[in-house]
Amino acid sequence: MPELPEVETVRRGLNNLTLKQKIQGGEILLPRSLAYPPEIEQFWQGIREKAIAQWHRRGKYLLAQLALLESEPQARLRSNPPAGWLGVHLRMTGQLLWLPQDSPLQKHTRLRLFFPHNQELRFVDTRTFGKVWYCPPETEVESVITGLQKLGPEPFEDNFSVKYFTQKLNSSRRQIKTLLLDQAIVAGIGNIYADEALFKSGILPYTVAAELKPKQIKKLYQAIIEVLQTSIDKGGTTFSDFLDLLGVSGNYGDAALVYGRKDQPCKVCHTPIEKIKLGGRSAHFCPHCQK
Repeated sequence: MPELPEVETVRRGLNNLTLKQKIQGGEILLPRSLAYPPEIEQFWQGIREKAIAQWHRRGKYLLAQLALLESEPQARLRSNPPAGWLGVHLRMTGQLLWLPQDSPLQKHTRLRLFFPHNQELRFVDTRTFGKVWYCPPETEVESVITGLQKLGPEPFEDNFSVKYFTQKLNSSRRQIKTLLLDQAIVAGIGNIYADEALFKSGILPYTVAAELKPKQIKKLYQAIIEVLQTSIDKGGTTFSDFLDLLGVSGNYGDAALVYGRKDQPCKVCHTPIEKIKLGGRSAHFCPHCQK
């Protein structure tokens, strides 16, 4: 599943390629990929002839602020009236690709948005868990995309502090790997970066959160921010499906310290990396470097 670095990579690409461009139409090839509104025609009525003002990210959600576009030659975005939001969640296997409209369709193409100059934003999703929303301007985004209501703070924002993190860990008897995957604790972390942060902080994934000492918590806090930033700088991780908007793989996979490296030697001590199941999810770790 794309995690925060992958979604952030896509957001940056979208802001480079789609801003101030009007959605001229499109095609929905799999109706259940549309989460809201329930009627396809309502969706097109909502977004057609709207321009992309800015793409935002919240956790693993992509949120495009829509706007009306003034007539040429200025082609300036109008701040009023508001024009709603377009939301996307890639889930496990979703991809957004920026392509010429006459490019051959990928087998699992689910939705197409047409833009000027024969370009399109194509949503491809093998497992079909990904979703797309249109939120009308008079409606609260969180009332339509209800998953946003459950998200904790962003890792790079001030409200994700050592004090906050300590409070959450001290009050939980869950295993630390399971806690890190809880989007209500911190938004955007998934399997890859939880494993990587735990390795960098020297903590075993099955350690009970409340048993961590202040020094360990601070080290884990710093490791979370560090591994996420490193992956963003490398364009995310590609172990299976993730590609950026132009179809380029992310490079963090080459730098991964434990994730996806079962039985391979630890890059620090050369002990074979182990893999176990915790709460139905995999966890990779070095039994020597992590205590």
